[in-house]
Amino acid sequence: MKISNYANILLLALKIYATIRSGSIAIAASTLDSLLDLMAGGILWFTHLSMKSVNVYQYPIGKLRMQPVGIVVFAAVMATLGFQVLIQAIQKLIANEPPLKMNYEQLVWLYSIMLFATVVKFALWLYCRTSGNKIVRAYAKDHYFDVITNIVGLVAAILGDMYYWWVDPVGATILAIYTIFNWSGTVRENAVSLVGQSASPEMLQKLTYLVIRHDPQIKHVDTVRAYTLGVLYFVEVDIELPEDLPLKEAHEVGESLQIKIEELTEVERAFVHLDFECDHKPEHSILNKLPNDLA
Repeated sequence: MKISNYANILLLALKIYATIRSGSIAIAASTLDSLLDLMAGGILWFTHLSMKSVNVYQYPIGKLRMQPVGIVVFAAVMATLGFQVLIQAIQKLIANEPPLKMNYEQLVWLYSIMLFATVVKFALWLYCRTSGNKIVRAYAKDHYFDVITNIVGLVAAILGDMYYWWVDPVGATILAIYTIFNWSGTVRENAVSLVGQSASPEMLQKLTYLVIRHDPQIKHVDTVRAYTLGVLYFVEVDIELPEDLPLKEAHEVGESLQIKIEELTEVERAFVHLDFECDHKPEHSILNKLPNDLA
């Protein structure tokens, strides 16, 4: 993350110079992208630090949910950038005013800066994509996107200067639309993980098999529920034990099952409910919690 942030600072300075020298709106789109990279990088860096510093009294279960929240904010900023660039490109097309041609010196600076930025971003993408951390992988996705925007921006700027001026704003429009769709998908994906989306059928089957095979005293598995509250799953399990089983033994069965479930890499927390029958109504009803106008 530090390397990415330092690189973004350097590339932003170079791109600002390239934008001033060339006057290309496609290069300006790439420059605005680098500017928001710094903002988004600050958001992700703050998220990372917040997750590391945990007060167990204020946040009893930690701050793992800070990770998808940070990514949602990051992606929302990037999608907003795309919308702003789209408006600017359309305005330039409507104005129908061809810009001045670039001279040789301007072209040299443009080629040098944009190609250098592309090589740096490509190297950072290869480096960050190997990480298992979701925040670093968000950086990797941004670096990959930057490689595309740099190439498209450079090609659009050169073609717009050499042949048809409208290629430049059209290229910026393409980049803007790609940005909006790309990062809107990221917002949706991470937002869904924060509202309690159910685990996949394969994950539920895995948990059910683990519960059934856990202890021969488990007579029946009433409920196996897993849902996201951030990066990992919360798991709820209801099992039936013999009615005459001593409390100590029943507790040992439930506690050992909880520990076994929480050892799974996909699981953050597990809750095991012990009962002596499975004919009762569910203890929890979401509908009872809804306001009258929504229920």
